[in-house]
Amino acid sequence: MLTSLSHSALQDCRRLFLRNYEVLINIGVHEFEKKGEQRILINVDLFIPLALSTPKGDQLDEVVDYDFIRSTIARRMAKGHIQLQETLCDDVITAMLEHPKVRAVRVSTEKPDVYADCDAVGVEVFRIKGGM
Repeated sequence: MLTSLSHSALQDCRRLFLRNYEVLINIGVHEFEKKGEQRILINVDLFIPLALSTPKGDQLDEVVDYDFIRSTIARRMAKGHIQLQETLCDDVITAMLEHPKVRAVRVSTEKPDVYADCDAVGVEVFRIKGGM
């Protein structure tokens, strides 16, 4: 996915990020997964044009607030059980792109506790608003 981060539509953007946001959610397709929560790590990169995110007065309303990222994720978590990490990524990325200042988004999710012989299993999605 790193090659997508050098896309020409992002050259005039600032990148905001949320790293390893840990949530406990009910996620999975197997019956045992539907009976309890699993630990998920969520990573988000927002790409915002510099023209829309360069503060002139050092005020929060001049930029995209980090709380937007966390509250958007929290709203998705509140909807209940999710079967697939792909669905979670798609839902979060769609909601992030609804922000008028956001041009592109990268979202990844990881299940760090699934297999003992690896760090995590996960999914990553990258989208640019309007298919630029």
